[in-house]
Amino acid sequence: MAWNEPGGNSNNQDPWGGKRRNNGDRKGPPDLDEAFRKLQESLNGLFGGGKKRSDDGGGSGGNGGGFGLLGIGLVVLAAVWLYSAVYVVDEQEQAVVLRFGKYYETVGPGLNIYFPPIDKKYMENVTRERAYTKQGQMLTEDENIVEVPLTVQYKITNLQDFVLNVDQPEISLQQATDSALRHVVGSTAMDQVLTEGREQMASEIKERLQRFLDTYRTGITVTQVNVQSAAAPREVQEAFDDVIRAREDEQRSRNQAEGYANGVVPEARGQAQRIIEDANGYRDEVISRAKGEADRFTKLVAEYRKAPEVTRQRLYLDTMQEVFSNTSKVLVTGNKNGQNNLLYLPLDKMIQNSPASSSPVTGSAAASSNTDVVPHITDLPQTRTRESR
Repeated sequence: MAWNEPGGNSNNQDPWGGKRRNNGDRKGPPDLDEAFRKLQESLNGLFGGGKKRSDDGGGSGGNGGGFGLLGIGLVVLAAVWLYSAVYVVDEQEQAVVLRFGKYYETVGPGLNIYFPPIDKKYMENVTRERAYTKQGQMLTEDENIVEVPLTVQYKITNLQDFVLNVDQPEISLQQATDSALRHVVGSTAMDQVLTEGREQMASEIKERLQRFLDTYRTGITVTQVNVQSAAAPREVQEAFDDVIRAREDEQRSRNQAEGYANGVVPEARGQAQRIIEDANGYRDEVISRAKGEADRFTKLVAEYRKAPEVTRQRLYLDTMQEVFSNTSKVLVTGNKNGQNNLLYLPLDKMIQNSPASSSPVTGSAAASSNTDVVPHITDLPQTRTRESR
């Protein structure tokens, strides 16, 4: 039967099926108001602010409840503050604590506490290397446009300077990188930017960038600057490739010319040195021969003074022998009775020893040379020397 049927005992039943007793107790779900009231009384007893309510329900119980809620709030606030005040710094981190907006201390790894809101902390990883990439178009020293990408690797080495001295230090790093890159590229020729000059550029950019950061006192240390392969803008890439090919052809032609020069110049120098040595040898030979002739003449003068006739005859004979030994002419003297004997003349030997035989003689030239000798031979018997007369 339903709890609210007519004729039923609705006073002793409730929607949960419990029967109300005469003393007011019931079976079923507990009363929430009563449960909260018991919890409040227990908290009041814990903090010493509660008193037992009087039978007439006076106001002393209400005051105790107010103090209990205040205590709960204070406990919650204390727990929240303690949770936010205690912090742990890892091995790779450091923390800077500011008290009343002024630098107080730098905290290392471990469990630490600070006092907000009068303190503020800034915690950063000081061992991890960070990277920043920059790319842009800029002019070189020879007024060519190139696109240079680079990567900057850095880390925080002074957390106090990083936090306090510069507002947004990483943005300052980017601006300083752009300034250093444009300065170095603007002082370098395009060939160096595109080919073997990248390492030197990276070193100069790193040095200049670190000098900027130290001047700003950002607390950042640049560990590495990598200049990647630079290239011309896409709008002029084709013309730029033509220039590169022309430059390569120029370099190849220059190398070929240098190779030819390296082969010809030493040979010419060797020939020049050989000519100089030959000239020096000829000079020494002439000087030595002249000195020998002078010494021989001096000695001959002394002998001539001792025996003039004999020396004169000897000189004449030596001179004639030297003259006739170098000519093809043959002088034959007849006897006193005018009778000539048959003479044997070695014509072949005479022709070989003649000066004309030094050049090859063929055909009509040989015939002419032979006819040139014959008349002299026919005239020989008629020739007379001074001695025979």
